[in-house]
Parts: sequence; C-alpha cells; structure tokens
Amino acid sequence: MAQPSDHQGVVATPAAAAEPAAAADCCQPVPTTADPRWLRAAHYARALSWVSLAWMTAEGVLGLVAGLQSGSISLLGWALGSVIEGLASVIVIWRFTGTRTLSETAEGRAQKAVAVSFFLLAPYLAIEALRDLAGDRLAQTSTLGVVVTAVSLVFMPALGVAKKRLGTTLRSGATAGEGAQNLLCAAQAAAVLIGLAATAAFAWTWVDPVIALLLAAWAIREGIQAWRGEDCC
Repeated sequence: MAQPSDHQGVVATPAAAAEPAAAADCCQPVPTTADPRWLRAAHYARALSWVSLAWMTAEGVLGLVAGLQSGSISLLGWALGSVIEGLASVIVIWRFTGTRTLSETAEGRAQKAVAVSFFLLAPYLAIEALRDLAGDRLAQTSTLGVVVTAVSLVFMPALGVAKKRLGTTLRSGATAGEGAQNLLCAAQAAAVLIGLAATAAFAWTWVDPVIALLLAAWAIREGIQAWRGEDCC
C-alpha cells in the first residue's frame, strides 16, 4: 500500500502520530475529517477570535489616544500591538470558516501569517524606543492609559491561555500563536503600567523605552516560534 505523503492533506493515523516529527514543526497535520469534539473546538476558537477582534479594536483606539496624550512609546507600542493582534484574530477567523476548517493548506498559511504579524510589531517598538532613549523624552501619566491597560491585564491572560490550549487540541499553530499574542498583550499591559508609574514617581525616562525594547525582542521570539509551528505543541 502506498504511504501517504507528509505534505498531503491526509487523515493522520495513530501510527503516523507516533512517528518522530519529520516536518519542520512539531505539530501533526490537521485531519481532513474530524469528530464532533474537534469541530466544536474549532468553532470555539473562531468565537474567541471574534471576541478578541472586538476587544482589540476598542483597546487599540483607546490606547493610541492615551499614548499620544502621554507621549509614552510603550503605551503607543502596546496600542499598535492591539492592531496587530486584531489582524491575528482575523487570520484565525478566516482559518476556521467554511471548508478551510479541515484544510491543512489553510492552517499552514494561517500559521505563517500569524508569525508575520509578530514581525510587524517588533521593528516599530525597537526604532521608537531607541529614538526615545536618544531624545530623553518624558512620558506623562495617562489615566485613560492606566484604566485600559489594567483591564487588559485582567482579561487577556485568560483569553490567551484558552487559545493556547485550543491550539494544542486542534493542532493549530495559528490558534496557539494568536493565544501567545494575547499573553504578550497582557505582558505589555503590565510593563506599560510599570513604566508609567516609574516615570511619574521618579522621572526615570529610560524605563519606558527599555521596556519597549524588551517587548520587541519578545515579539521576535514569538514570531519565530509561530513560524516554526512550535506554539501548538
């Protein structure tokens, strides 16, 4: 009997699942047929992405307003990250809509697209942070920024963990990558709050851009993992 190719959209067998991973990533191919439990998980992942998209839209707008008012690069970067995360949500919604739900090709494309969304964020954060360090610009405290980031700090970790688990269940690097972005958003929110507090209390202008640089490095790391499909394992 002819053996199925690793690059074809075939149903994964128990024997194939037990073999050492020969592909570039650690996730097994998505099945071309699925049981009701798998389909429910896929629908749940899509629903969570819609929730994320709605929140990211509001968070991005409010964060940009607060960042422009306060002159905080990490707050602006966090708001821009909301736009990028919204893009990741759109990608996952696309991935689990219609016939693409059971498409290995769609999963591969979505996984790479989510990885690219990480790479879109990192350069902006790094360049603007370096400009701030050179210019010694003082970021001001923003009440709106504090409120929005505090809400995100509470809400996003639960959303991110749920998507990471769904990514494992669905063998979907795209879903797990979106969850990683939600966790990154929560970490950014915490970092922004710390930066704003340090600047307001001690006038430490370096804290805000240094945090932005660290977040840029984290975004690159997560992007590489998403590209390789390591997030779904």
